[in-house]
Amino acid sequence: MYIFDEQKFRHTGPYGAAVGQDRLLAALAAIVGPAHASAELDALKRYSCSTAARATRPLAVVAPATEAEVVAVVRLGAELGLPLYPISTGRNWGYGDACAVGEAQLIVDLGRMKRIITVDAELGYAVIEPGVTQQQLSDYLQAEQLDWWIDCTGAGPDTSFMGNILERGFGHSPYGNRLQHVSGMRVVLASGEVLDTGFGHYPQARATHLFPYGVGPFIDGMFTQSNFGIVTRIGIWLVPAAECVNHFLCTVSEHEDIGAVVDALRPLRMNGTLRSIVHIGNDLRVISGGRVFPRALAPGQSCLPQALRGALREAAAIGAWTVSGALYGSAAQVAAARAAIKTALRGTRARTAFLNERKLRWGAALARVLGSSRAGQRLRAQVGLGEALFAMNRGKPNGRFLAGAYWRRRAALPPGFPQRADPAQDNCGMLWISPVLPMRGADVLELHALVEPLFAAHGVDLFVTFSMINERSLGAVLTIAYDKEDADEVTRAKQCYQAVFDSVMDAGYIPYRVGNQSMGQLDPHGDVYWKTVARIKKALDPAGIIAPGRYEPGRT
Repeated sequence: MYIFDEQKFRHTGPYGAAVGQDRLLAALAAIVGPAHASAELDALKRYSCSTAARATRPLAVVAPATEAEVVAVVRLGAELGLPLYPISTGRNWGYGDACAVGEAQLIVDLGRMKRIITVDAELGYAVIEPGVTQQQLSDYLQAEQLDWWIDCTGAGPDTSFMGNILERGFGHSPYGNRLQHVSGMRVVLASGEVLDTGFGHYPQARATHLFPYGVGPFIDGMFTQSNFGIVTRIGIWLVPAAECVNHFLCTVSEHEDIGAVVDALRPLRMNGTLRSIVHIGNDLRVISGGRVFPRALAPGQSCLPQALRGALREAAAIGAWTVSGALYGSAAQVAAARAAIKTALRGTRARTAFLNERKLRWGAALARVLGSSRAGQRLRAQVGLGEALFAMNRGKPNGRFLAGAYWRRRAALPPGFPQRADPAQDNCGMLWISPVLPMRGADVLELHALVEPLFAAHGVDLFVTFSMINERSLGAVLTIAYDKEDADEVTRAKQCYQAVFDSVMDAGYIPYRVGNQSMGQLDPHGDVYWKTVARIKKALDPAGIIAPGRYEPGRT
């Protein structure tokens, strides 16, 4: 059975000849092999499935295995006037997953391009392709017994390292601001030409993956969050393995007290004491870490009743907010950082604990002794969280922190969770809004006060994390989790998303990254910035074949 509609989706080539499905698939098969080009319904299922309330229907999917095959697919797209939508592994959770922005686009799935081209063990960098996952690169470094770690995100082991970087995502380690630790890209342009950025276009260059800027205009950023080309190779810097790693957790009982904690920690982030990305999550972030919404305790409810929320908070031994971060360095450096944190937080109402692996082992042993008692369950949950954080901060990814995506899913967490989490395939409803704000306690409280009543008005629990993505700003992730099997809840989730998106934009808290459904809302006034972007796109891709925002037959 085919999803392709011959009448609706007929593409006209440069000579006016109609291009049908059979011709298209034959041409693609000639490039990548018959097993890797398809328009069959089963093959397209994952590319028309999304955590968003709206998914799109692709025309077909092609999975090249080499850069040369990508070039051939792009040239075919140019010849036929065919819209191409490249993805890495299709796990862009909360922003679009594996779906194209518009209907009837050819998905170019780069997941087969999974070569680790090189790892320099002396200078600490790797050159990878789009299909290389967090787990793959982590396993490689461990197998080779190299003293380097990867920076991890909480998106799961099977997510593309490159895909997250090209979306300008962030992780947890001292290299958590990932794009700042990239040097050298290879990009297939719409013309079929292959561009090497930085020093890479000089064959004799020795520092392509060491000094990102090259000579002349620095253009690497143009290929992030853009549709200017298809990146097929990227150089990334690895995190030096630390002699000592500690983790700190701060709990704040009352909501309004989090502002003082942000202000107290900001100088430590600025002066380098806090080198990792520090995350500040509300109680629901922690509560949802190992469970779905307790429907039996709140029948007919889409939000946690306050009394139940308080009981779950008490059971987890958390407050309104939890602050977490890692300390890296020698034993002396980590000890000095612990002392600085204690001093900085002395005037706040935060309760602070420092974890090391020895404490976790003791905690796990004590939890076994306590068994299924309430204290044992609480301690076991705390140890599980600590173990997951330690693993991630040592470059070992896991999917534990995707649990929030399953909050409103009617079934329990699926078998194999968290190592094989796939929110889109598991029919989770989730939308993310990611505004950036100044690293000030007042802004944290202002943004929260702005969005909290909007979530409440639409019957949606507010999940929020503020992350110190650099030394001066916070990246917020506001999650709208909803039941995709409830039509009314889907409608309210969409309305909530739009209301929150409009509000944060109007307040000047502009998202650093948006989902497919919001891309058309970033340029309401036709400002000079977006006009310039459009001119660059027109110059690099005059036919508009790479990731057009929407596709209509006969138009580009």
